[in-house]
Amino acid sequence: MTENVTLLDDLDILVERGIYRDRETLIKDAVRSLLRSKPELRRQLAIELYKLNRISLSRAAEIGGIDVESFKEILRETGITRVVSPVGETIRDEVERLMHLRETE
Repeated sequence: MTENVTLLDDLDILVERGIYRDRETLIKDAVRSLLRSKPELRRQLAIELYKLNRISLSRAAEIGGIDVESFKEILRETGITRVVSPVGETIRDEVERLMHLRETE
């Protein structure tokens, strides 16, 4: 009789044996190793996170393992337009956020 066991279930042996503290730590280490071994996958992740406005340009470049100018070039090559907020708007938004935090204290 065959059991429907997944690779993640099999990897729990590493947690049970104390090699990893818990499943989350094991998965984080596995993902880090995957991204380290596949630079193109790392770049694709950085591009997608940037497109979703979940990370900044500099953070995306860092995740992609390249400098900011090279990341900008990749964005241009893939047809992704960068949206740069005017500095005044960014500062105003941050001041409003801080004022709101102060009011809630």
